[in-house]
Amino acid sequence: MHVGTKVGLAVLFLTGALWAQSNSLMGIWKLNSAQSTFDPGPPPKSVTVKYEPHGKDGVRITVDTIDARGILTHAVYTAKYDGKDNAVKGDSSRDTVALKRIDPYTMEVTNKERGKVTTINTIIVSKDGRTRTDTIRGTNSQGQRVNNVAVFEKQQGFSVKN
Repeated sequence: MHVGTKVGLAVLFLTGALWAQSNSLMGIWKLNSAQSTFDPGPPPKSVTVKYEPHGKDGVRITVDTIDARGILTHAVYTAKYDGKDNAVKGDSSRDTVALKRIDPYTMEVTNKERGKVTTINTIIVSKDGRTRTDTIRGTNSQGQRVNNVAVFEKQQGFSVKN
């Protein structure tokens, strides 16, 4: 194998490894209701969140929620970690979202409805990548203060293909 090819493959492998490390959220996450607190309640029956790579440096996020009454919400959006607003489809509590990466394990999500910030969600992934904790603060669409701590467990991750 040519030396240039070996160097190219090494760079590709390292880039892939760094991408996987810096994208600790990639994969499928399920809410652990027993470890979570919702104020105001009641808590949802279930929440599943799927993070997928999108484009060069973006992410596609799909959130499936079954609320306490059994009503399913399917929300989808794509965004980059640039702090800019992106449209959310299928979620009545927000119409835009802005993502900001704080570090490889921490992300901030700013949710807005009609241009007004409603909640800010700080997501912290554990160093082993198995759990994440979402701290959600703000005001819901009924005008109630929101003070939630949602704990998620990783169900499946995405591998980097070289």
